[in-house]
Amino acid sequence: MRHNESVKGLSCWDGPIIDAHQHFWEPEKNRYPWLEKGVSIPFRYGNYDAIKPAYLPADYLQDTDHHNVVATVYMEAEWDPNDPIGETRYVHQLSAESGFPAAMIAQAWLDRADVDEVLRAQAAFPLVRSVRHKPGGTSSPQGAQSHKSLMSDDKWRSGYAKLSELGLHFDLQTAWWHLDEARQLARDFPDTLIILNHTGLPSDRTEAGLAGWAQAMRRFAQLPNVAVKISGLGLPGRRWCIDDNGWIIKETIDIFGVSRCMFASNFPVDSLCGSYKEIFDGFKLVAARHFSVAEQEALFYSNAKSVYRLKV
Repeated sequence: MRHNESVKGLSCWDGPIIDAHQHFWEPEKNRYPWLEKGVSIPFRYGNYDAIKPAYLPADYLQDTDHHNVVATVYMEAEWDPNDPIGETRYVHQLSAESGFPAAMIAQAWLDRADVDEVLRAQAAFPLVRSVRHKPGGTSSPQGAQSHKSLMSDDKWRSGYAKLSELGLHFDLQTAWWHLDEARQLARDFPDTLIILNHTGLPSDRTEAGLAGWAQAMRRFAQLPNVAVKISGLGLPGRRWCIDDNGWIIKETIDIFGVSRCMFASNFPVDSLCGSYKEIFDGFKLVAARHFSVAEQEALFYSNAKSVYRLKV
């Protein structure tokens, strides 16, 4: 399916796209501990050696040539944790040279002693809109009651409390079984927008797993200061397909409402599961089946433009 092609009478989105979550990196020049040669961390897609080479705006534009991507939001890529500002400088240089990205989510460690200094420095950069600090937690729903994530840690929450005064959002990557903690976080800090990454990570596709995911997403979505990026839906050892992901996409939008959802690629990470064309053709087909053209415009473009305050 070409990006502007209608399928069986469906009006698939053929307008501009803002990709709300992607990465660039040059491991040969800059330090990313997880991308170093010989390093292999536990990873939800399995072996990730294929994405360790440099990935730059020119590579991204080649991957996206079937779609009208006009802007992107860069997500911090676990750069050297001792130098969070170094990544921000690097990304601003890429943007100045290529026009990509148009905004970024920066690295910040909310429970470190230097959190105030780092957050103020990050907020001073013109492209920074949000920060991410993965809060960890347990690896299964069964342990979530007894094993809390950093979202329940007083020191971490003290750092989180500084975001609103600096006008920063928080991008949250956590498993769905920790979303009740995120719900409490959103309630306790109503002036900070939480943007949930990767659709709440519905990796367990059993009936019970999907039911637990959907229930947790519904509880989280009750808070007004939350949004979600539909991305990161790949499964290890399988090509990205609508049969696997279509229901999750539709359910997410039904739960949060069109105005609080954004499509995103997670490239180059999700290239382990499918091409950009496969993934965004899938997004477009699911959206066209269920939503009006105006709603598709919001999902693919204007929601991300508004949330991340982009000038496109």
